[in-house]
Amino acid sequence: MMGKKSGYLVMRSEQVRRDLLSTDVQELLVAAKKLAIHAIKLGGLMGFGTSILEWIASFAAIYLLVLDRTHWRTKILTALLIPYIFFSLPSLIFEILRGDISKWISFIVIVLRLFFPRHFPAWLEMPGALLLLIVVAPSLFADTLRDSWIGVAICLAIACYLLQEHIRASGGFKNSFTKANGISNSVGIVILLIYPVWALITDFI
Repeated sequence: MMGKKSGYLVMRSEQVRRDLLSTDVQELLVAAKKLAIHAIKLGGLMGFGTSILEWIASFAAIYLLVLDRTHWRTKILTALLIPYIFFSLPSLIFEILRGDISKWISFIVIVLRLFFPRHFPAWLEMPGALLLLIVVAPSLFADTLRDSWIGVAICLAIACYLLQEHIRASGGFKNSFTKANGISNSVGIVILLIYPVWALITDFI
């Protein structure tokens, strides 16, 4: 009688352990499912945030190019904004600019620059160079590097260089954010810096 009772207790304890193990496994599966759902949502939010910042950074770079042609001209090397725009320009606009329209515009710009240099407006040089770069860029740059962390890293390096050059040209960090002609450029360059930092963080998370 005692043997049967002890055997029953052993079987009962094993059943309890199996039930506990099954419950733990189910809880782990539920937790993993929730984690996957949250990761997907977070990834979507991060991707959306990256896209928004990409648009903002591109327009900020264009804004700095326009600003350089006004009385707010800065001493920084604004030619670096061309490769920055190339690597940060949203894919929708980039693909449109690689079409025949931009090829014709680039062709006209080159003809004007070659045969009518005196009548060629100086403000058209940078936009013309950007269009030409987008049109003639090989697929290694236009398709591979642009969509990788390397393109983002190039944007980060350009933004850091422009920021330190702007601070030096303004006579220090304080002057770059207090002088009237320094604030607008400083804000634009800081925006250039935010996009690649955010994009790199989301790539490595």
